Amino acid sequence: MAVFTRFRAAPPSASDPQRPDLLIGLADAAITGLFGLSGAIRRISTPAARDRSIELTVAARDVVARDQDVLAVTLTAADGGVLPRWFPGAHLDLHLPSGRVRQYSLCGDPGASDRYRIAVRRIPGRGGGSIEVHEALRIGATVRTLGPRNAFPLTVPGYGSPAHRFRFVAGGIGITPILPMLEQAHRLGVDWSMLYTGRSHDSLPFLDELVRFGDRITVRTDDIDGLPTARDLLGDDPAGASVYACGPAPMLDVIRTALAGRGDVELHYERFAAAPVVDGAEFVAAAAASGVTVRVGADESLLAALTRAGVQAPYSCRQGFCGTCRTRVLDGEVDHRDTLLTGPERAAGMMLTCVSRAPEGHVLTVDL
Repeated sequence: MAVFTRFRAAPPSASDPQRPDLLIGLADAAITGLFGLSGAIRRISTPAARDRSIELTVAARDVVARDQDVLAVTLTAADGGVLPRWFPGAHLDLHLPSGRVRQYSLCGDPGASDRYRIAVRRIPGRGGGSIEVHEALRIGATVRTLGPRNAFPLTVPGYGSPAHRFRFVAGGIGITPILPMLEQAHRLGVDWSMLYTGRSHDSLPFLDELVRFGDRITVRTDDIDGLPTARDLLGDDPAGASVYACGPAPMLDVIRTALAGRGDVELHYERFAAAPVVDGAEFVAAAAASGVTVRVGADESLLAALTRAGVQAPYSCRQGFCGTCRTRVLDGEVDHRDTLLTGPERAAGMMLTCVSRAPEGHVLTVDL
């Protein structure tokens, strides 16, 4: 009997060149082509970064203090459009025509979508920003901003805060972020009171606008009443209050000391001056591009020392949260004291000269 054996051919293989699969070959060619095409696409140059800044035009200038040193400036969109919304406590980083960047609190109506208002006190010899606003920002002049930012937000009792009432404390030009807060508290029917203090009545801006709030606001001035005590600033009993304070550093220090350890009071504050150096140590800074070497005192910031030595270093808030003074470190160890820079930014050698520094005795070389 004849025996027949059937031999089955080996199936096509994607890996054996002796047994090619036609369909797999076609798919491989197609995929190779797609990779080539995507490579060509990936070689296309990256488009230029989009300019997201907003151009603003000076629409009005009003003197708002009797000593003539505080100027309110109303800004509108240069294209006549609607401006980004903001909330009480917000500020603008203004890019002035000179290239300076300065921060100014918004003190107008948050509900007005067609204009912003800031107020600036003239301060001779303090970096030139206030002088430029007073003397160069005439009606029709333009500035630029990236829009409102808020480092001093208002949390309303009953709307996110466990407090029962507000206590506002404003010192001089510190009234600017407080003004919109008063309006919101008044509109919402929240119980509030305020102490407004300064050198003299003539130096206090916006007194005419505050008259409508009557005896909710107490005005006292150093030339008549002397320096305010903690009790003057906070009232007889601040228990259950949410305190919002803005003004000079000595005033804020009195408030902070009085409320230390008080769990029954919320304290929110914003300072307009540079933050004090705490636990600093002396070190040496070298500005490579300027060829300047300066000794930084234990109680001064790197930014202050560089400015004292004539180095043109950018800055705005001087408190470590705006990022304007971000500078590259070329050599040396950095004692980072900001909360703004990311880990990768620090690893790449960036620092904020307004608050960060070097350890005692070290030499820090920066790209300025």
